[in-house]
Amino acid sequence: MTRRSCAIYATGIVCAHLLIVGIALVVAQVFQTMIHSRLKKEITLTEKSQVFESWKNPPPPVYMEYYFFNVTNPEVFLAGGKASVQQVGPYTYREYRPRENVTFLENGTKVYALNPKSFVFVPEKSAGDPEVDIIRTVNIPYVAVMNELESYTFFLRTMVSMYVSSLGVDMFMTRTVHEILWGFKDPLLSKIHKMKPEVDEHFGLMWKKNGTHEGEFVFHTGEQNYLDYGKIDTWNGLREMSWWSSNQSNMINGTDGAVFHPLINRDELLYIFAADLCRSIHLAYVEDVEVKGIQAYRFAPPNDVLMNPKENPTNAGFCVPAGECLGTGVLKVSVCREGAPIVVSFPHFYQADPAYINAVNGLNPNKEEHETYLDLQPTTGVPIRACKRAQLNIILKRVPGFPKTKFINETIFPIMFVNETATIDDNSASQMRMLLLIVTLVSNFPVLIVGMGIILLLVLVVLFFRNRQKKTAKDDTAYTQVSDKLDDSSEKPASQPMKNGSYIAMSPVEAQKC
Repeated sequence: MTRRSCAIYATGIVCAHLLIVGIALVVAQVFQTMIHSRLKKEITLTEKSQVFESWKNPPPPVYMEYYFFNVTNPEVFLAGGKASVQQVGPYTYREYRPRENVTFLENGTKVYALNPKSFVFVPEKSAGDPEVDIIRTVNIPYVAVMNELESYTFFLRTMVSMYVSSLGVDMFMTRTVHEILWGFKDPLLSKIHKMKPEVDEHFGLMWKKNGTHEGEFVFHTGEQNYLDYGKIDTWNGLREMSWWSSNQSNMINGTDGAVFHPLINRDELLYIFAADLCRSIHLAYVEDVEVKGIQAYRFAPPNDVLMNPKENPTNAGFCVPAGECLGTGVLKVSVCREGAPIVVSFPHFYQADPAYINAVNGLNPNKEEHETYLDLQPTTGVPIRACKRAQLNIILKRVPGFPKTKFINETIFPIMFVNETATIDDNSASQMRMLLLIVTLVSNFPVLIVGMGIILLLVLVVLFFRNRQKKTAKDDTAYTQVSDKLDDSSEKPASQPMKNGSYIAMSPVEAQKC
């Protein structure tokens, strides 16, 4: 056997082995299963886990952008007309949210943690100075007092109304952005505080929320089941709430929005418990996106999250008392927050009933600026980018005994909205891209083996045909005809017959003369 033949046979054997092994690995998905199994074990909230430290101290910066609705025509609204508002902002704060008092429970299957949040003003990302800029908005303490007195006698409400007017307190107030956000000593609440010390004399939308937490959380670590990774087991010791009117509505589902289980698919619904909304919400897949070179799935709340119970009966449990429901796109949360009749929605009543949008001039809802969404890397479940957008509103209506409300039309009045954003930092993005590259290479290793087998198969075909051509050329026989003419120097009789003949030669050489 020649050296060329040996090379052909060796190439054929290697090619066959590569194709058989590669195809078998592709069909069995051995490497993909191995990677998935590794991810399920590694992505847990345990001290040995690589993601634990980033969960405990999140590296991506979180920014809170506050936008306010400045009321430009309060007199018109009080006279029964339509209010006009002008959006002012943003006033941006950097949010810090480390996990504290982290304690593992039940053999590491659960973890207890507090999540205090602190805020630092970022002037370069803001539209103005919150301590200077003035906003005219609804006087929430005033509305809260009216709301509390609604069940009392007409005479008592009238007396309180006269007393409040003597203090110079009106339906609308003018304060700085800083005061509205972080608190001020309210004249009406100060009077109530003297009679009822448990009532705080200060008011602010974020009063006592700088440096405080939203409750005590116990999370599943994912040690027993990777699908439970980051899910809330209890909140303030509760596995379900009691404010809403159905068991389903009172359930505490999902994570706190910081982490999600690995190997996310497009068909599943993701659940988040929002303590500030006193409920869980679900997010559905929207589209594939790319953030800093990382492929991600975008999830967002679908239309049915805040849909009217007539169109989505599962939302009937959020009507309190049962049967008293608001329209699509709004949720009354005063059931879990004592005081004013507070209603939450998406900014500018995005996805809400047009009646709420048309009730106030100056609103312009759109998906780009007002949609809440979450971009997740599906392999690891890590949030790459997040935008949580929510609007705070208050119900204004006529209350007998308070003459200032005599002509107003019942309105869900916008106060402000917040845009909470976070995007993966460059260093973490670089590490994520490297991790995903390794995962891709390892997962596709069987495909590389099949590819090498196909390349060797092509080489084998080329070698085979080249060897065949050379062998054919070597075995071919050449025929050379003998000249039928006599040499010019030779003379033969004309009567002598001419002799013809041919020699068989092994190569095309010139025939010898007779």
